[in-house]
Amino acid sequence: MVKRQAEEFLEDATSTASPPPKKVRVEEFPEQRNGVTSTVPHRPVNGHPVEDGTRNGNHIPVAATQNEADLDEAAQSPRSSQAGDRGDDERSAYTTTSRQTAPTEGYSDLYLDTIHRAVLDFDFEKLCSVSLSNINVYACLVCGKYYQGRGSKSHAYFHALEIGHHVYVNMQTKKVYVLPEGYEVKSKSLEDIKFVVDPKLSKEDVMMLDKVAKDAWDLSGKKYRPGFVGMNNIKENDYFNAVIQALAHIPPLRNFFMLEDLSSKSELVQRFSVLIRKIWNTRAFKTHVSPHELIQQVSRQSNKKFDLLHQSDPVDFLHWFLNNMHLALGGSKTKPGTSIIHQVFQGKLKIESQQITAKADAGDRLRFEEAAEVVVETTRYLMLTLDLPAAPLFQDEIDRNIIPQVPLTSILSKYDGLKAQEQLSMRKRYRLLHPLPPYLLFHIKRFSKNKFVSERNPTIVTFPVRSLDMSPYVEPNPTVHPPGEPIWYDLVANVTHEAVRTRDDSVEGEAERKVWRVQMRDRARDEWLQVQDLYVERVATETLFTKESYLMVWERRKGGKGKGRG
Repeated sequence: MVKRQAEEFLEDATSTASPPPKKVRVEEFPEQRNGVTSTVPHRPVNGHPVEDGTRNGNHIPVAATQNEADLDEAAQSPRSSQAGDRGDDERSAYTTTSRQTAPTEGYSDLYLDTIHRAVLDFDFEKLCSVSLSNINVYACLVCGKYYQGRGSKSHAYFHALEIGHHVYVNMQTKKVYVLPEGYEVKSKSLEDIKFVVDPKLSKEDVMMLDKVAKDAWDLSGKKYRPGFVGMNNIKENDYFNAVIQALAHIPPLRNFFMLEDLSSKSELVQRFSVLIRKIWNTRAFKTHVSPHELIQQVSRQSNKKFDLLHQSDPVDFLHWFLNNMHLALGGSKTKPGTSIIHQVFQGKLKIESQQITAKADAGDRLRFEEAAEVVVETTRYLMLTLDLPAAPLFQDEIDRNIIPQVPLTSILSKYDGLKAQEQLSMRKRYRLLHPLPPYLLFHIKRFSKNKFVSERNPTIVTFPVRSLDMSPYVEPNPTVHPPGEPIWYDLVANVTHEAVRTRDDSVEGEAERKVWRVQMRDRARDEWLQVQDLYVERVATETLFTKESYLMVWERRKGGKGKGRG
């Protein structure tokens, strides 16, 4: 094949200017305006229209070949003159937002109208919804979600830019900020939100909780009583709700956790304090609270023995909770009265024990003899267990629908120091010692377990609501209490159990589900209310004992004079 000859020499070709690259090639199209034909570039180059011709007698080159003087002048011009350039338009919005230490003059209430109080719920654990971190958490006051940090690379900052939610409150400091600008908002209109985040009452207000009947209204206008609000049953934590509600109505305990500075204490103490203050909140956004924060901490410390997914026994939980709260408050394991828990509930008990031995007589008959020695020991208690008499196994046609009943004074005779109880190879007698604690906790033992089945005793315990005399069960001590004088106690709270039958297709038949409620006295109105999770209702005083009482809280009457009203 014959090679084609070159049209020109290589030396001549190198002296010719190279054609412009494809990015700056411009095709001109004729355009006719008012009868005049002109050429208009097809597209701009680097944001400038490409022109060809002359302007004011000067030749205009292609935009890509601007001279160095023009570039230097553009570099020295202020940034505001370049705001309309395409390069600024394509910059990331994260880099163009400027941070401010204070709002622009005249715009101090900017974005505050976007706050949505109805969706705010500060009862749940303070964890970032993206990173699940509990460090430096902010709550979005528009959607109610938690986000970590407020810096230019934080999740709250990105949320403000992407979604357009601009107002956030720090869950630790209670300060409110506007993002992405980053300045703090100091407005009186936000005080109600800060109060709901961490409600704190003055000492005068706390002392008047039991003296003045006060009603409150939530955001929707629903009326409620502070201190008698529903508690959310997240899944199976009704046992937890009943115990916390009862503890929240013990005045010395309630006042301590509402007024004392517990910021240096453990997380368990702080979360219990916050929950108590939310129960008695007089400016709440809703008529119920959620124990999510506290129960999550309890679940961690108890190695998930008590959690919100599985139902547990209220008495077991109360034992664990009181002991751990005592230690968390700096209490001693050996020295009594070193915390508010022991000062309120702890008492002394005398136990007399005698061993029973089995011997064979001359006729080779088995005979039980009591040892001559009686061992006496003194121990301390936080709760007294009361044993129910065995329920009848067989009933005739007439008595088959009759529920057995027993008076409270009858099962309290366990502590009169006279009636002996046999436990394995020991015979024991119990007697309470002076001084009795300000509050007594009674556990009415209804459930028993063996190797095969768990049994429930449905016996009803009858009791007076006021004026329970505990003097017959206390060993006399003239130096502490005059002999023969009554020691009056009044009922404060009563945790009850109800067995609800559920359908079960297994061969064992129907199963029973445990439902826990708590009955509490409104001191200001002298009324009784019953709380089951979110439901709060009044109950007649005369019908309190008709439920299966399981845990009772009794308060020692000051002065001890008169029986008072029943």
